[in-house]
Amino acid sequence: MSPPLYIAMRFIGYRKKAILLSLTGVILGVAFYICAQAQTQGFERFFIKGALGTSGAIVIGNRFQSLHTGILDRGAPGMLNISHEKPRKFYEGINDPERIMRVVNEFSNVAACAPVLEGSAALATDFRQEVFRVQGIDMTLHLKASTLREQIVDGSIEDFQVKPFGLILGYELADKMRTRVGQDVGLIGLDGEHRTFRVCAVFQTGNLFIDEKYGYVHLKAAQSLLQRPYGVSHLMVKLRDPSRAPALATHLEQLFQHRARSWQDRERGSLQIFSLIRISAAITVSTIILLAGFGIFNILTLMVMDKVREIAVLRSMGYRRADISAIFLWQGFLVALIGSVLGCVLGAALTYGVSQIPVDIKGFLSTKRFLVHWSGTDYLTATAIAFVAIFLASYFPSRRAARLAPVDILRGSGQ
Repeated sequence: MSPPLYIAMRFIGYRKKAILLSLTGVILGVAFYICAQAQTQGFERFFIKGALGTSGAIVIGNRFQSLHTGILDRGAPGMLNISHEKPRKFYEGINDPERIMRVVNEFSNVAACAPVLEGSAALATDFRQEVFRVQGIDMTLHLKASTLREQIVDGSIEDFQVKPFGLILGYELADKMRTRVGQDVGLIGLDGEHRTFRVCAVFQTGNLFIDEKYGYVHLKAAQSLLQRPYGVSHLMVKLRDPSRAPALATHLEQLFQHRARSWQDRERGSLQIFSLIRISAAITVSTIILLAGFGIFNILTLMVMDKVREIAVLRSMGYRRADISAIFLWQGFLVALIGSVLGCVLGAALTYGVSQIPVDIKGFLSTKRFLVHWSGTDYLTATAIAFVAIFLASYFPSRRAARLAPVDILRGSGQ
């Protein structure tokens, strides 16, 4: 053990109660930071998982045609006037989904691709009638591109697959209509004809809007129901690396002249809200660590004033200015180290405890427990904040101690 470290440990014992109080602040600050970030990221990851599992990383939709006022016109010598581009003209749906799917599946980042025909229909039961969004799907392809199998909370996919007029309803919609698996219900399409479907399963995504407004039928049944015998509304694309969706969506849009939107673009507003909440929580909780650092600054400053004679003796024994500065920096380091380690342990315990709390949230997201995300980055970030705050709190008192003149102090004329 180096002499500065040994002396630093002795000095810590000089103001034990004050040091313990500041140490407690560091521990609580680190722990609350970790727990707060775990919660905000938990709900964000849950939302992202639902968005990817329901609609895919990329949605390829309506065909478009870019309209221009002209082409490049030559103006003054050496200059070109570029024509102004008008808004695109869109044509509903995709008429040749098989060709586009065949090309899309050739991309290395594409894991699966599935067609979806979407429209509005009326769901009629003995209890009431409700307009909802019906999606016609190819179940074999859809299961590869979505997490529908994981979302089923009642009934079975297999039962749906063997029934040409099978129906899968969102959990909230089924509850609102008071329907159950195995019950026959009526669907009324654009032609006004009443068709009988059998409820084969109920799904729950955790997104209240989807669970309350959506249902699935077979693609052929949807074509008849929505009076669209060919083509689909959009293609949902599952990626192996969803973070690369924006670049691929731009490329696919240029390649097919069909609008392609990444999940980051579709859910931009919600993702920004989650980001702001996470930043706000980080700033708020970090103030606890900063206050603890301010306490360390006060303690070390008073310690320098109280230990001027001891510092002078050490200087006269041959200790350099750097050694004196190291004594106080070591004190800050020990507080930051112990506070960070214990704070990480407490943060993990709090995060686990919060994840076990039963709740019943229904709204923007639906869940029956607090959602948390375990991330080593949060622990490293909290530790880094603690070390930076405590280092700054220790640096200035250590410099003041190093500048003390031993001769003047020993003569009784020092500060």
